[in-house]
Amino acid sequence: MKRRPLIVLAGAAVLAVTVPIASSSAARPTVVADPVAHGQIHAKDARFAKAARPSRTPNMTYHGGVIMPTATSTAIFWGPSWSNSTFVGDKITGLDSWYTGQSGSNYARTSDEYTGSNGQVGATLSHTGHIIDASTASGGGSTSVILNEVARALAANNQKPDPSGNGYYPVYTDVKRGSAQYCAWHSSGTVSGVRVEFAFFFNLDGDAGCDPQDSSGLHSQGLAALANVTAHELSEARSDPASPGAWYDGSGAENGDKCAWTFGAPLVTFSNGSRWKLQGEWSNAAYTGGTGYPNSSGQKGCLSGL
Repeated sequence: MKRRPLIVLAGAAVLAVTVPIASSSAARPTVVADPVAHGQIHAKDARFAKAARPSRTPNMTYHGGVIMPTATSTAIFWGPSWSNSTFVGDKITGLDSWYTGQSGSNYARTSDEYTGSNGQVGATLSHTGHIIDASTASGGGSTSVILNEVARALAANNQKPDPSGNGYYPVYTDVKRGSAQYCAWHSSGTVSGVRVEFAFFFNLDGDAGCDPQDSSGLHSQGLAALANVTAHELSEARSDPASPGAWYDGSGAENGDKCAWTFGAPLVTFSNGSRWKLQGEWSNAAYTGGTGYPNSSGQKGCLSGL
């Protein structure tokens, strides 16, 4: 889900977004409170119904900001558990494979219709690998803490943020979700004067509320859950990365939000042959053309990435 208000943290304009919780009863949380410098930011679940009103188009509109023509991703695995091979299992290698295979895939192309002040979203991405930081991780309650972790992890590995402003740094923690009403979020800030996109992810092992219920047996449950919310966050970061915002609808929902927890195919195949159960992504063109599959509001505009 999206947290729309702008906040200023350590001199950076930050736009934070969260993924909502799934449940077997199809219930969704109505409010997510996240204390920040300027007060509380609430998730958009309670406002999604507004987009379904007959008098308002469900399509997203452009709000004047940049998009990500490409993305250069570096995953950061934060927390002491990432030094434990039993905890790690297939998650690090699996997510490296996910990011590598995303480039050039039909799933990546579900977002390439969107343009911004700096060009058009493209389907070519690059993945530089990952960084492991075994220090004690924090939860996702503060965007500035996660942004600072990105800066610290890059510096510790003698890396600088991608100077193009298209660097994407997802932070995967070993922290369990607990009572938090979101699975993940994405945000934008600056490191050494360079704009970066970053994201936060809880440890979703055994977390039924954030589980896409992948029955393929190709991945562990924890990896399958992370892969699905990773798809949601990266798609949103590419089409609506930073202030003043690019593509979202009248209720603030981005392309990932509009198709959250709906699946148009059992598995999606990436360019490297890996297969994943992933939510669809909203396409204005598909809705306008009457194609795609319906989201949870019955609006037919989600693309599965097949």
